[in-house]
Amino acid sequence: MCTTEQKPVFRDLSADDPDPEVTEIESFCVNCHANGQTRLLLTRIPHYKNVVLMSFSCEECGYENNEIQPGGAYAELGIKWKLRVELPEDLNRQVVKSDYTSVRIPELDFEIPAQSQKGEITTVEGIVARAMAGLAQDQAARRAEHPAAAEQIDCFLQRLQALRALDKTWTLELTDISGNCFVENPEIPRRDPRCERRDFKRTKEEDHQLGIFTHDEVLSPVESLPGALTPADPRQFTFEQLSGDEVLHFSTNCPECNAPATTNMKLTKIPHFKEVVIMATLCDACGHRTNEVKSGGGVEEKGVRFEVRIASKEDFSRDILKSETCSLSIPELEMEVGGRALGGRFTTPEGLLQAAITQLRAAPALGDAPLPSSNALERFIDKVEEVLEGQRAITLILDDPAGNSYVQNLSDDPAKYDDGLKVTHYERSFEQNEELGLNDMKTEGYEEDS
Repeated sequence: MCTTEQKPVFRDLSADDPDPEVTEIESFCVNCHANGQTRLLLTRIPHYKNVVLMSFSCEECGYENNEIQPGGAYAELGIKWKLRVELPEDLNRQVVKSDYTSVRIPELDFEIPAQSQKGEITTVEGIVARAMAGLAQDQAARRAEHPAAAEQIDCFLQRLQALRALDKTWTLELTDISGNCFVENPEIPRRDPRCERRDFKRTKEEDHQLGIFTHDEVLSPVESLPGALTPADPRQFTFEQLSGDEVLHFSTNCPECNAPATTNMKLTKIPHFKEVVIMATLCDACGHRTNEVKSGGGVEEKGVRFEVRIASKEDFSRDILKSETCSLSIPELEMEVGGRALGGRFTTPEGLLQAAITQLRAAPALGDAPLPSSNALERFIDKVEEVLEGQRAITLILDDPAGNSYVQNLSDDPAKYDDGLKVTHYERSFEQNEELGLNDMKTEGYEEDS
């Protein structure tokens, strides 16, 4: 029995690839209505994401069109970026925009709606420059035919130019319901001092805009499509349907190369904590591994903050459950990582630091020139590796507003914490409840409403 070697659907973009898999499709030409040729290449831009390159050409009229589309899945949540542009370095920040990214400059009451521009890799200054180029187009003809409108546009162009000159501080706001939007942090691995990121849950209308529908919203024939959820799909199992000794297996697509893969899912009990679902995926095509942990319960009444002292290699032995809402920081290294950056995982302090290094090295390396923070990033990675080798002592701080994270207590007395662990339970702020979606959640009065 012969077996076919499984290859990644999305391969790294390389000029040395001897066998790029290009798909050719006969397509309709929108210019002359004859039949042309569309060529598709599924590839991966290094340190960025999977993309689909499309090139159309028509031999009849010579019309050509090139386009790039994201090849990955939409993020689970939408994303909002708010950047205060104060310094020349802020203008040079690199930005990844998807088709669904809307751009707003509140100081000018200026907005570029989502899906009005194609996705691109650019800079903050590039966004302003592209807007100016679009407004300046056909100004000569406009001055002759509509002088009043042309004068208003000239005034607005001057205001945009003032933003590029940094005559005053201004704000750039990016909103992307697909979650595929990124703003460079020149201070990485430290928290960005002038940029705020907030994830948000999409509305049903926004899901429909992306083509995402629930099982009840689609017609029955859709159930036969690849990847469609069915009532028996393991991804819809409840905790009552999972056995503590049972491992579920179901087919998925690799998040890295999109090749068929298998995900294993198991419900397990963490001693002195709660039940959690552990999911692991291994892709035979590209070797990518993912491990994800979901809490078996809802949001706890209080948030929790763990301070773990790491002074020797022995301190790396304790178990840690980090939920998706748990942020990580190391004051000695001036490092702060948001909760969703490392995702939910059941690991150890060593595993968390290794994951942080891996993710920092895989961060988008945009443009041809090295990032301004690249040297600082390498120095930081060297310091983390010193910690892993036991040469440097640090304090690992895990802060989870949802209270769904856990750090193993090494003390023989369960009523007391060991000397290397400090645990603090706290009341969440309004902003933390807002991010968790609790402020608008109705938990009382159901009987009266029913």
